Order: sequence, then structure tokens, then C-alpha cells
Amino acid sequence: MRERFVDLPAGRFFLREWGDADAPPVLLLHGFPEYSGAWDAVASRLSDRFRLIAPDQRGYGQSVAPSAVTDYAPAKLVADMAALIATLDVGPVPVVGHDWGAAVAYGLAILRADLVARLVILNGVHPGPFQRALAAGGAQSAASQYIDWLRKDGSEDVLAADDFARLRGLFGANMDMGWLTGTTLDDYLREWALPGRLRGMVNWYRASPVRVARPGQPITDLPAPNPDRLRIACPHLLIWGTGDRALLPEATEGLEDYAPDLIRVTIPGADHWLHHQAPAAVAEAIGGFL
Repeated sequence: MRERFVDLPAGRFFLREWGDADAPPVLLLHGFPEYSGAWDAVASRLSDRFRLIAPDQRGYGQSVAPSAVTDYAPAKLVADMAALIATLDVGPVPVVGHDWGAAVAYGLAILRADLVARLVILNGVHPGPFQRALAAGGAQSAASQYIDWLRKDGSEDVLAADDFARLRGLFGANMDMGWLTGTTLDDYLREWALPGRLRGMVNWYRASPVRVARPGQPITDLPAPNPDRLRIACPHLLIWGTGDRALLPEATEGLEDYAPDLIRVTIPGADHWLHHQAPAAVAEAIGGFL
């Protein structure tokens, strides 16, 4: 694994890379509240065949972390990764995203389809089916109430108190966190403690346009989705840990309407953190697809 910085229009971004520099490139996008090192167990299993490129995304780790909520508008997050692909001259490139990294990966595949050769999503959601599920007032709405809590002023201070106790609790709510111990936990605590990063991480939620219904109170004034405007034209693989309690299967229902070239793979016994819990299975699925 190699580490370096790269200068993009938005500022300086930190990268981790695995594999031969001349091997076929793959872009790996982490989610909340992780950082580029979250991909190590998967990337190390693919590094004999691919060049794996994992940035700390805006607001995370050692990358640029502006404080304004408007700096985390989805279009800016997508533009960061489009600029990275162009700067590294690796496009069109397969893009792999987990959690919020999946949101950016979907954004790239929709807005900059010319840069995305194939799309792999790990327990992440397309904006069309996800907003529908969030607005329904059902199980996904109930599971996502934390989003509006995170959007409140000062939530990052609550998350950081007592050595990030509340963040660690949110991170692992109803999930298997046996992997987050020892040096792995130490690495996360170090990344979270970098100045301004926790605010940057939470600003992703504040800047997002998604609306979350209260349980039993559906939102009924959303415009009808247009699958043609949100279409994924490239081949798409969705890898799903079946024990996820934050993102539920209903949040992916109808994904085929947006992604006609879709393959679904499930990993029983894994949950939202499948890339830590079952890295060999995840790497096998990604490698086979690519």
C-alpha cells in the first residue's frame, strides 16, 4: 500500500493505493464514518490483478475539510471524484462505493457516465429507490431517523464527546462490530480526531436533499421520479450484506428500473460493514465482475 497527496480544484486530497501502478485501475469510495483505509482488507485481496485507488473523500481523513455546509452539496462531492479520475488519467474506470461512497459512485455514473466503466455498490442506495423508501413512512423511514438528528446544529460535538462514544454507538447500532478493535479502532479514533473532520463528515447529511418521513407519516408531495434522468447505463453489481439494519432491502426495490444491466449478489451473515466482516467474499465478487 502506497500513500500520497494529489491536488484537485477543491484542494488537497489524500490517496491510498494498492497493486501495480500499471495494472487496471479501480476507484474505491468509502462511506460514513470511515476513511480510505477502510478498504485495506478488500484491496489487498485484489492487488495482484488491479491498481486500487482509495481517496479520503472531502471532509474525511487527511483530505480537504471545509466547514460550510454548502461545500458538501452532492454535485461538489461528485465533482471531486470526477476531477480525481481526470487528474490521474484513469477514466473510464470501474467505481466501487459503500454507504455515502455509493451515493458519490451513483452520482458519477449518472452525471459523468463517460468516466465510469462499471459500477459496484456495497450496501449503498440509488437516489431514486432510496428517496421513495425514505418518504414512505415505513421500515426504512424508521431506520433512518438518525439522519435528521445528525443534521442538527452541534451534532458533531455530541458524537465526539467521551472519546467518540456516541459516534461509536451510532456506527455499530444493531451491527456486528467485532472487527473494530485494537489497531483498527486506534486508526479510526485518529482519523476522527483530525481538526474539523467530524463536522465535515456530518455536513454530508446536512447538505443532502433527501427527505425523511416520520414513521407512519408518509411524505406525499415529492415529484414523481424519472428513471431516464437517473439511469445507470454501465454494467452494475450490487453486493448486499443481508444483516444490514441501517439500509433495508426495500431501499433497493425497483433498482432494475434505473439500472437495466444489474447483477445482485448477497452475502449472508454480513451486515452494513460487509467489507470488514467478509472481505474475501466481497473481493471475490468484485474481482469476478471486473
